[in-house]
Amino acid sequence: MILVLLRHGESLWNQEGRFTGWTDVDLSPEGYREAERAGELLRQAGFYPEVAFSSVLKRAIRTLWIVLDRTDRMWVPVFLSWRLNERHYGSLQGLKKAEVLASYGEEQFRKWRRSFESAPPPLELEDPRHPQWDPRYREVPPELLPRAESLRDTLLRVLPYWDKEILPALHRYHTVVVSAHGNSLRALVMHLEQLSPKEVVELNIPTGFPLVYSLGTDGVPKGPGRYLGDPWEIQKAIEKIAAQGSKT
Repeated sequence: MILVLLRHGESLWNQEGRFTGWTDVDLSPEGYREAERAGELLRQAGFYPEVAFSSVLKRAIRTLWIVLDRTDRMWVPVFLSWRLNERHYGSLQGLKKAEVLASYGEEQFRKWRRSFESAPPPLELEDPRHPQWDPRYREVPPELLPRAESLRDTLLRVLPYWDKEILPALHRYHTVVVSAHGNSLRALVMHLEQLSPKEVVELNIPTGFPLVYSLGTDGVPKGPGRYLGDPWEIQKAIEKIAAQGSKT
């Protein structure tokens, strides 16, 4: 049972250093290259997707399309779910991280961006950014649509999808790919590796590098996940994610 977790390639708002959340932003030119690289890394390692899952946001979907094209697997079943969406950043969505840091200070900024329990200021129900106005969520019960989320909230919506859809697929197919986002994937890694809230705060997942797990039939990893790609490039990408919005 091979599970491949893939954070989408760099988006236009990643490039601009903005809080993105559920805003449907496309890949940047660099993001396209990162998605192509991810597909090549999977092909070279012999990991060919047999089924795939993605959020309903185009940066994750497009990354998955490119990966499936590069691995010649565009014919495999693909399932989309809002439960794999990025963490909802509430009223911070669209704001530049450096501006939020300057306005609210480093302690509050870090709580909103990285703590396990703290959620950003919520959207008002009338705000056009609220997901209730987006047709892709018309089938989601209104009480489940977030106005803002902590990482804990994200974990609580991702885990039911893991249990009901992804884990059963792993029992049916050999290689399963999940194309999603920094925080929805952090939630999955937290579950898979049994990380504590303190440990997951320090976890940064780079864009465009496949993270591969070998699982037993009980769904428990046989060891820590490993990234495919050049270790130096992976480390630099992790450091880049960690430094977003910093003063240095």
